[in-house]
Amino acid sequence: MSQDNGAPIHSGGCLCGGVRYELDAPIEGISLCHCRQCRKASGSAFVAVAVVNTAALRITAGEGLLTAYRATPGKQRVFCSRCGSPFFSARDGQPEVRRLRIGTLDTPLGEVAKVHAFTADCADWDEILDEHPRFPGFAR
Repeated sequence: MSQDNGAPIHSGGCLCGGVRYELDAPIEGISLCHCRQCRKASGSAFVAVAVVNTAALRITAGEGLLTAYRATPGKQRVFCSRCGSPFFSARDGQPEVRRLRIGTLDTPLGEVAKVHAFTADCADWDEILDEHPRFPGFAR
């Protein structure tokens, strides 16, 4: 699905500009994941991700710069090998979806639903101050 003018709905890329992507689907919700692995991978209190259809996500430049790391069996985290920007995670058992890192988007999102996931693992130095739904584990 593209916009009426044929342009993708969203586009984005990495910090160095070597990897670019387009997304031909709307982003309908964001999960703010506070799990320890996401904190380690992002260097922050949480990571903002959206589940997107693999078929709607196209790498348009720099595919050869992408590399993956497996911190968990059955799951890879894909990032730019030059600048380290994280793009998405993918589970072997769910090839139809990717968990896109929202910080790599260049296009505006507008208002979308947000939830906090893995709040049981929240960093002790972080405080959640909004009213978005919270889940101690996976968001439902």
